[in-house]
Amino acid sequence: MNVVTRLQDLQQTETKVMTAKTIYLASPYGFSAQSKRLLIPEFVSALEQLGLTVWEPFKRNGNVDTNQPGWAYRVATQCMQDVRCADGIFAIVNGTPPDEGVMVELGAAYALDKPVFLFRDDFRRCTDSDQYPLNLMLFAGLPESNWEAMVYETIESISNLDRSLGRWAQS
Repeated sequence: MNVVTRLQDLQQTETKVMTAKTIYLASPYGFSAQSKRLLIPEFVSALEQLGLTVWEPFKRNGNVDTNQPGWAYRVATQCMQDVRCADGIFAIVNGTPPDEGVMVELGAAYALDKPVFLFRDDFRRCTDSDQYPLNLMLFAGLPESNWEAMVYETIESISNLDRSLGRWAQS
């Protein structure tokens, strides 16, 4: 490969990186060493396959010294700043109920009119609604019809370019 071709490749890569959309990965999985090691990388990989730049808060806040006063406030404000600055949010909403921090991040994303995509492979229902598998307020920020297109139930479905997240990532 000659120098000119290599330079063109680097410029194309730089342009792609500069134009890649960012997605905030809201997840409760970083509080457990096992979950952080085994689960989060699967989600990050699936999102990156769509060409997205993934902002994973446990990695972004990984150097926090929890023995220092004020660490929790610094982490919380950094996470909220990331939600504000990201192009969209992908939230893991497993559990009954789902993690409170993830719910706050989703609420902020809805208030900021960010595109939101949900992941739930938990078969348990936690709602009074026959229509929705979760608290109905989580669906207020999704389209009224075809909201199911914004909810993912398998890791494999996340990187499908024909689904809503894939189309958004490529737009």
